[in-house]
Amino acid sequence: MIQIENLSFGYRKKTLLFEGLNLSLNKGHIYGLLGKNGAGKSTLLKNMTGLAFPQKGSCLYNGINVSNRTVSVLEDIYFIAEELYVPSLTPVQFVANTAGFYPKFSQSDFYHYLKLLDVDMDGKMDKQSFGQQKKAMIAFGLATNTNLLIMDEPTNGLDIPSKVQFRKLIASVLTDDRCMVISTHQVRDLDSLIDTLLVLNDREIVVNLPMDEVVDKLIFGLYPDTGGLPVVYEEESIRGKNAILRNMTGNFSKVDLELLFNGIITGNKTLLEILKASPNE
Repeated sequence: MIQIENLSFGYRKKTLLFEGLNLSLNKGHIYGLLGKNGAGKSTLLKNMTGLAFPQKGSCLYNGINVSNRTVSVLEDIYFIAEELYVPSLTPVQFVANTAGFYPKFSQSDFYHYLKLLDVDMDGKMDKQSFGQQKKAMIAFGLATNTNLLIMDEPTNGLDIPSKVQFRKLIASVLTDDRCMVISTHQVRDLDSLIDTLLVLNDREIVVNLPMDEVVDKLIFGLYPDTGGLPVVYEEESIRGKNAILRNMTGNFSKVDLELLFNGIITGNKTLLEILKASPNE
């Protein structure tokens, strides 16, 4: 699906956001891309979609360089940017002007998603709240039925009920042929949604791991007292220690994505070594 090879990119020649970055993304998965503000998440997504051009290396979509911006690639990719610039059109008018660029667009799907997300079909999009604009574009992106859907901070501006509906909707539309990449710094919004975790830190992908393997490797919990158990990473809270332990017993727990992310970006070497280790180590 997506193959990034030796990617180097920077807005200034002497300051690179990425250098020699390699990454493979496959169909049938929902990837969560996490990173601190300014880590380069949005820039990486733009390189994936041909909106930014690497200084070295390449980004291929099904073997085709996205920088060439060929029709066969562009009609099968949809990118929902963090910042939206919607036209003074209703969602219905927007579809009439834009849907033709996407051969697999489904008008019935679009109206269904608008209803689920509680979006006004008759109001001009530029007159609506940012959250309503974001939901309208999410509905449109899903209705394109492109095999690659990339979303940058899609839950920004959404209220809590809308975030819940967003998670349900995304989980329901994944197919074996579709790949989704969701980038956010609102880590909890991806809980129970993504199946593969990507973490961008210090100009490289430091974690690329299925969530099932995270569960196999680590245990998460709130411990008034860890009882001498080896703690990999912990944060103090009012109720005790919010901790990550190495899974030595084969027990399973719900992944605390925010705690895990905090541990990774602080450069916890033990945590990174556990995550990168092969299953038999």
